[in-house]
Amino acid sequence: MDAHALRRQGWTISAIARHLGRDRKTIRDYLNNERKPGQRRQPPDAFVPFLPYCRQRLADDPHLWASTLFDEVTALGYEGAYSTFTRALRRYQVRPHCEPCHASTGRNVAVIAHPPGEEIQFDWLELPDPPESWGVGSHAHLLVGALAHSGRWRAVLAESEDFPHLVQALDDVVRRLGGTARRWRFDRMATVCYPSSGQVTAAFAAVAKYYGAGVDICPPRRGNRKGVMEKANHSAAQRWWRTVPDGLSVIQAQSGVDKLAVRMDERRRKVDGVPVTVAELAGAEPVLDIPVRPFPAELEVQRTVSPQSLVSFDGNFYSVPPGLPGVQVHVRHRLGDDYLRSPPRAGR
Repeated sequence: MDAHALRRQGWTISAIARHLGRDRKTIRDYLNNERKPGQRRQPPDAFVPFLPYCRQRLADDPHLWASTLFDEVTALGYEGAYSTFTRALRRYQVRPHCEPCHASTGRNVAVIAHPPGEEIQFDWLELPDPPESWGVGSHAHLLVGALAHSGRWRAVLAESEDFPHLVQALDDVVRRLGGTARRWRFDRMATVCYPSSGQVTAAFAAVAKYYGAGVDICPPRRGNRKGVMEKANHSAAQRWWRTVPDGLSVIQAQSGVDKLAVRMDERRRKVDGVPVTVAELAGAEPVLDIPVRPFPAELEVQRTVSPQSLVSFDGNFYSVPPGLPGVQVHVRHRLGDDYLRSPPRAGR
């Protein structure tokens, strides 16, 4: 019998619920025409309050990764899972259509086995339009290093890509990785090898010997030889660099990429059918210990003296003789030393 008919006969909601074997709230909703028989109530869509924000973000940047956008809305209070979030993006057709992306196909790739602890892949990632206060010009320089077996990566910002800054950033990367692999793989960087032949330079060979690693150079015109590195570069560019605001300092930006790299260790993989995380794989890699101090390369950078007769270098301030405020000076420093090798000297 219908709940409305029983109600007209004077039955209470509790009696109707017992008679029909339903919950009292359900009967009350039926009687108030808030629900219809045979139709399940749909819970409110948790994505809807964030729909305008997602539309605006993807209108501003159509190629923003869904994972990056998910990080942002999670920080704003979204409590759904990532898979639920991506389904909502497709259901509401939030991402603008991009014909080149829609028509593109993947490249052929080579599957290369990487034993644990065998190889670290290094590459410079040039990031466009850094904050002007960084003083690095039109591109920031990020050295990314990734363990080829586990996929764990770390990255360090540098002022330039010259030899001393490469050594400094490389040392910082391997320390963040917890040690070095037996081999280092590079593209044909002029600071590492002679690009025409691929032969490692004497200067960089000394660096590799100091850390106890061998050097491998990618063959010319061989795409996707560093797949782990390309994935790390893509993650750093899409999930970190696109979100760096103009007012961020270099130290704050470095903290941001460090946090992202650690968070990426939570990625899950399958090894012989067993699910593991990147962190678990990396923790089992037999990496080599590294020297206590970095290779003693000498840095030389330009700085402008402040009104207080100070110059900044690596987060510290150093005093110079009076009478130099506003003057550009050259600062020299040997890696591993706790002091400048010579007093800053005025530039030409």
